Amino acid sequence: MPAISAARAAIYVRVSTRDQTTENQERELRQWAGRLGLDVVAVYAETVSGARGDRAALTDVLAGAHRREFDELLIWALDRLSREGIRPMLRYLDALAAAGVRVRSHQEPWVDTASPMWELLVAVLAWVAKQERARIAERVRAGQSRARAQGVHIGRKPRAVDVEEVRRRNAAGQGWRRIARALKIPMTTLRRKVTSAKSPLLR
Repeated sequence: MPAISAARAAIYVRVSTRDQTTENQERELRQWAGRLGLDVVAVYAETVSGARGDRAALTDVLAGAHRREFDELLIWALDRLSREGIRPMLRYLDALAAAGVRVRSHQEPWVDTASPMWELLVAVLAWVAKQERARIAERVRAGQSRARAQGVHIGRKPRAVDVEEVRRRNAAGQGWRRIARALKIPMTTLRRKVTSAKSPLLR
């Protein structure tokens, strides 16, 4: 009988600053892969903040998974994969799972996308993400309320209208539409500002 080939594994390691190194993570993950009977076929390493979503090595991981270049992805910990928040993390894990790649974390035994408990854990994480979004929205609303109470304008800064310029143009025979186009101001805004300034109505 032909020998059964070992599952192919990729390793993803990341550090945030140049005074750190990925070597320790890679060495431990290679040893772990050996104990799991996996054949390491690729190592993706980068030095960049995990809060960024434009990481080159992570992009390569997702592309390699899509091309079915490996069967499992080993990471040191979830925060090495991403520190963007729960929702982006779940998107990465979902993308890897959709490509048929199993993800396992060295430091978090419960992170195993092939585990029967994984769907339950994803549901819990999704619920936590939903609560996190609700708390953020609540803090934003509270901050806006405080700002309004202090007289701070919330939203788009009102467009400035030079009423004297509008009057000058009107005296030269220009109407609402032409003046609005020349000053690059919406006609409704122009009308409102001029009217509130108690200017004579334009032709």
